[in-house]
Amino acid sequence: MPHPVDVVLDFLRAEEARGVTHVSLDDEARAVLRAVYQQSKGPRPAKPPSQPTAAVPAVDRLAAFAVEADEPPPPVVADADPAPVSMPVPTGATKAEQIASLAAQAEHWPPAFALGSLRKTMVFSTGNPEARLMLVGEAPGMHEERQREPFVGAAGEQLDKILKAMGLGRPEVYISNIVKFRPAMPNQTSNNRKPTIEEMAACLPFIRAEVEVVRPTCIVALGGTAAEGLLGLTGSVASMRGKWHDYAGIPTRVTYHPAYLLHGNASHAEKRKLWEDMLEVMAQLGMPISDKQQGFFLPKG
Repeated sequence: MPHPVDVVLDFLRAEEARGVTHVSLDDEARAVLRAVYQQSKGPRPAKPPSQPTAAVPAVDRLAAFAVEADEPPPPVVADADPAPVSMPVPTGATKAEQIASLAAQAEHWPPAFALGSLRKTMVFSTGNPEARLMLVGEAPGMHEERQREPFVGAAGEQLDKILKAMGLGRPEVYISNIVKFRPAMPNQTSNNRKPTIEEMAACLPFIRAEVEVVRPTCIVALGGTAAEGLLGLTGSVASMRGKWHDYAGIPTRVTYHPAYLLHGNASHAEKRKLWEDMLEVMAQLGMPISDKQQGFFLPKG
């Protein structure tokens, strides 16, 4: 389960990214943070004499409080009537109902709309909330926006082929995106752009909530942007793939985005690397792997 402090900090970073400088924490929220600290640490050493400190952003001060103190943090509230911290909260008796409740909250999510850089049509997720495999992309494009479903169009067809080669169908997995709205551009038609850090931060609380509901056996981050948003990684997909990462205690694999395979510069060897990642995912899931599957994209000889 995601750490409560991480969830709060995700929200505060999203608020800071959109220009909010002050939030309020009620006594209950402070008590939760204090309890988390007390459970994760042993006895506190004696306090050293207080030293003057430089001013730091509110998020950093709360982060320091969350991991270093068991007393109220330095003052964060300055506005006369600041907005309270709110997070998406799944409700419902089943996982499907909980995911539906999250989608309803995302539809009018203030941190995303306040950025002014995202389009208005919300695209949440598709597939089975009971799935053992969760796939995460970056953001919806034109086709996804029209159908309100992640990974449709050419990239979606490519993903379906990958899943079929694994012996899976779209209804057997859970598919989502880091950003729940299509990043906007001037005079936009079919053209898309990569979401910004601020846009990812604004929507990241939903991915955390989705993972908490689905609790998959493993996660696949499709492409470098998804890996950046989900795992905080930077660099090329080639440097991220080929090993297991961890997200909220769940084994997570990074591989190439299906759209990359549609480009002329995607070599046969790179397609094999993506397939090797998926073979590792199959092994993680305990799925049988045939000789035919093992040999996909290997040189003929």
